[in-house]
Amino acid sequence: MLSQRHSPSNGPEAPMTHEAPSLAPSNLRSLFAYKAWANEELFGALAGLDAAAHPAEVHDAIRILNHVYVVDRIFKAHLEGLAHDYAATNTKATPSLQALTDAVKEVDSWYLAYAGNLAPSLLQEGVRFAFTDGDTGVMSREEILLHIINHGTYHRGAAGQVMRSASAAPPHDLYTRFLHAVQPERRQ
Repeated sequence: MLSQRHSPSNGPEAPMTHEAPSLAPSNLRSLFAYKAWANEELFGALAGLDAAAHPAEVHDAIRILNHVYVVDRIFKAHLEGLAHDYAATNTKATPSLQALTDAVKEVDSWYLAYAGNLAPSLLQEGVRFAFTDGDTGVMSREEILLHIINHGTYHRGAAGQVMRSASAAPPHDLYTRFLHAVQPERRQ
Protein backbone atom coordinates (compact mmCIF):
# COMPACT_ATOMS: atom_id res chain seq x y z
CA MET A 1 0.00 0.00 0.00
CA LEU A 2 2.89 2.37 0.62
CA SER A 3 4.61 1.83 -2.73
CA GLN A 4 3.66 2.12 -6.35
CA ARG A 5 5.61 1.41 -9.56
CA HIS A 6 9.27 0.80 -10.40
CA SER A 7 11.44 3.76 -11.47
CA PRO A 8 14.98 2.72 -12.48
CA SER A 9 18.20 4.21 -11.26
CA ASN A 10 20.55 5.63 -13.85
CA GLY A 11 23.53 3.53 -12.98
CA PRO A 12 26.54 3.71 -10.72
CA GLU A 13 27.91 6.63 -8.79
CA ALA A 14 29.03 9.62 -10.83
CA PRO A 15 31.81 12.04 -9.96
CA MET A 16 30.72 15.45 -8.71
CA THR A 17 31.99 18.42 -10.67
CA HIS A 18 32.10 20.93 -7.82
CA GLU A 19 33.35 21.17 -4.29
CA ALA A 20 30.74 21.83 -1.64
CA PRO A 21 31.44 22.45 2.03
CA SER A 22 31.08 19.17 3.86
CA LEU A 23 29.45 18.38 7.18
CA ALA A 24 31.14 16.18 9.73
CA PRO A 25 29.52 12.73 9.92
CA SER A 26 28.67 13.45 13.56
CA ASN A 27 26.53 16.40 12.41
CA LEU A 28 24.68 14.16 9.97
CA ARG A 29 24.05 11.60 12.71
CA SER A 30 22.72 14.36 14.96
CA LEU A 31 20.44 15.70 12.21
CA PHE A 32 19.00 12.26 11.48
CA ALA A 33 18.48 11.58 15.20
CA TYR A 34 16.66 14.93 15.32
CA LYS A 35 14.55 13.98 12.29
CA ALA A 36 13.48 10.70 13.90
CA TRP A 37 12.70 12.48 17.19
CA ALA A 38 10.72 15.25 15.45
CA ASN A 39 8.76 12.70 13.43
CA GLU A 40 7.90 10.80 16.60
CA GLU A 41 6.76 14.03 18.27
CA LEU A 42 4.58 15.01 15.29
CA PHE A 43 3.06 11.57 14.73
CA GLY A 44 2.25 11.38 18.45
CA ALA A 45 0.54 14.77 18.36
CA LEU A 46 -1.35 13.84 15.20
CA ALA A 47 -2.54 10.59 16.83
CA GLY A 48 -4.00 12.73 19.63
CA LEU A 49 -6.06 14.79 17.18
CA ASP A 50 -9.75 13.84 17.16
CA ALA A 51 -10.03 12.24 13.70
CA ALA A 52 -13.82 12.05 13.91
CA ALA A 53 -14.11 15.79 14.54
CA HIS A 54 -11.40 16.75 12.02
CA PRO A 55 -11.32 14.10 9.27
CA ALA A 56 -10.16 16.45 6.50
CA GLU A 57 -7.28 17.84 8.56
CA VAL A 58 -6.10 14.39 9.65
CA HIS A 59 -6.28 13.17 6.05
CA ASP A 60 -4.39 16.22 4.76
CA ALA A 61 -1.66 15.84 7.39
CA ILE A 62 -1.28 12.14 6.58
CA ARG A 63 -1.02 12.94 2.85
CA ILE A 64 1.73 15.49 3.54
CA LEU A 65 3.65 13.09 5.77
CA ASN A 66 3.17 10.21 3.33
CA HIS A 67 4.79 12.39 0.65
CA VAL A 68 7.81 12.84 2.94
CA TYR A 69 7.95 9.10 3.53
CA VAL A 70 7.81 8.32 -0.19
CA VAL A 71 10.59 10.81 -0.97
CA ASP A 72 12.66 9.34 1.87
CA ARG A 73 12.19 5.88 0.35
CA ILE A 74 13.01 7.07 -3.18
CA PHE A 75 16.29 8.65 -2.08
CA LYS A 76 17.09 5.65 0.12
CA ALA A 77 16.93 3.53 -3.05
CA HIS A 78 19.16 6.03 -4.86
CA LEU A 79 21.74 5.88 -2.07
CA GLU A 80 21.68 2.09 -2.20
CA GLY A 81 21.94 2.04 -6.01
CA LEU A 82 18.65 0.16 -6.20
CA ALA A 83 15.43 0.65 -8.10
CA HIS A 84 12.33 1.73 -6.20
CA ASP A 85 8.63 1.09 -6.80
CA TYR A 86 7.38 4.68 -6.95
CA ALA A 87 5.97 6.40 -10.02
CA ALA A 88 5.23 9.62 -8.11
CA THR A 89 6.23 11.36 -4.89
CA ASN A 90 3.07 10.26 -3.12
CA THR A 91 0.89 7.18 -3.28
CA LYS A 92 -2.63 7.07 -4.67
CA ALA A 93 -3.95 5.36 -1.56
CA THR A 94 -3.66 7.07 1.81
CA PRO A 95 -2.21 4.80 4.50
CA SER A 96 -3.61 4.69 7.99
CA LEU A 97 -1.83 6.88 10.50
CA GLN A 98 -0.54 3.80 12.33
CA ALA A 99 0.79 2.16 9.14
CA LEU A 100 2.54 5.39 8.16
CA THR A 101 3.93 5.87 11.67
CA ASP A 102 5.45 2.39 11.60
CA ALA A 103 6.85 2.84 8.08
CA VAL A 104 8.38 6.22 8.93
CA LYS A 105 10.07 4.79 12.04
CA GLU A 106 11.62 2.09 9.86
CA VAL A 107 12.97 4.48 7.23
CA ASP A 108 14.16 6.93 9.92
CA SER A 109 16.11 4.07 11.52
CA TRP A 110 17.67 3.23 8.17
CA TYR A 111 18.81 6.84 7.60
CA LEU A 112 20.18 7.12 11.12
CA ALA A 113 22.24 3.96 10.62
CA TYR A 114 23.31 5.03 7.12
CA ALA A 115 24.46 8.47 8.27
CA GLY A 116 26.21 6.89 11.25
CA ASN A 117 28.10 4.36 9.15
CA LEU A 118 28.90 6.39 6.04
CA ALA A 119 32.62 6.89 5.62
CA PRO A 120 33.54 10.59 5.40
CA SER A 121 35.37 9.85 2.14
CA LEU A 122 32.02 8.93 0.55
CA LEU A 123 30.17 12.14 1.44
CA GLN A 124 31.12 13.90 -1.80
CA GLU A 125 30.65 10.83 -4.00
CA GLY A 126 28.07 11.54 -6.70
CA VAL A 127 24.97 9.43 -7.15
CA ARG A 128 23.15 9.40 -10.50
CA PHE A 129 19.41 8.80 -10.41
CA ALA A 130 16.12 9.38 -12.18
CA PHE A 131 13.38 11.52 -10.68
CA THR A 132 9.85 10.12 -10.80
CA ASP A 133 9.07 12.48 -13.71
CA GLY A 134 11.84 10.86 -15.76
CA ASP A 135 14.39 13.67 -15.51
CA THR A 136 17.84 12.59 -14.40
CA GLY A 137 20.07 14.09 -11.78
CA VAL A 138 23.23 13.69 -9.80
CA MET A 139 23.81 14.73 -6.21
CA SER A 140 26.52 13.91 -3.72
CA ARG A 141 25.58 11.52 -0.93
CA GLU A 142 25.84 14.42 1.49
CA GLU A 143 23.54 16.60 -0.65
CA ILE A 144 20.96 13.80 -0.74
CA LEU A 145 21.13 13.45 3.04
CA LEU A 146 20.76 17.20 3.54
CA HIS A 147 17.84 17.23 1.10
CA ILE A 148 16.12 14.52 3.15
CA ILE A 149 16.60 16.55 6.35
CA ASN A 150 15.39 19.83 4.83
CA HIS A 151 12.49 18.26 2.94
CA GLY A 152 11.19 16.56 6.08
CA THR A 153 11.52 19.72 8.16
CA TYR A 154 9.61 21.77 5.58
CA HIS A 155 6.73 19.33 5.36
CA ARG A 156 6.52 18.70 9.11
CA GLY A 157 5.89 22.44 9.34
CA ALA A 158 3.13 22.17 6.73
CA ALA A 159 1.53 19.28 8.64
CA GLY A 160 1.78 21.36 11.81
CA GLN A 161 -0.12 24.18 10.10
CA VAL A 162 -2.85 21.70 9.13
CA MET A 163 -3.06 20.68 12.79
CA ARG A 164 -3.39 24.34 13.78
CA SER A 165 -6.38 24.64 11.44
CA ALA A 166 -8.01 21.93 13.59
CA SER A 167 -7.20 24.00 16.70
CA ALA A 168 -4.46 21.57 17.74
CA ALA A 169 -0.98 22.73 18.64
CA PRO A 170 1.81 20.95 16.77
CA PRO A 171 4.82 19.93 18.83
CA HIS A 172 7.72 22.31 19.30
CA ASP A 173 10.11 20.19 17.27
CA LEU A 174 13.02 22.58 17.18
CA TYR A 175 16.54 21.26 16.77
CA THR A 176 17.58 23.19 19.88
CA ARG A 177 14.82 21.50 21.90
CA PHE A 178 16.00 18.11 20.64
CA LEU A 179 19.61 18.82 21.59
CA HIS A 180 18.62 19.88 25.08
CA ALA A 181 16.26 16.90 25.47
CA VAL A 182 18.97 14.38 24.62
CA GLN A 183 21.77 16.32 26.37
CA PRO A 184 20.16 18.20 29.26
CA GLU A 185 23.58 19.27 30.53
CA ARG A 186 23.62 21.81 27.67
CA ARG A 187 21.01 23.83 29.58
CA GLN A 188 23.33 24.60 32.50
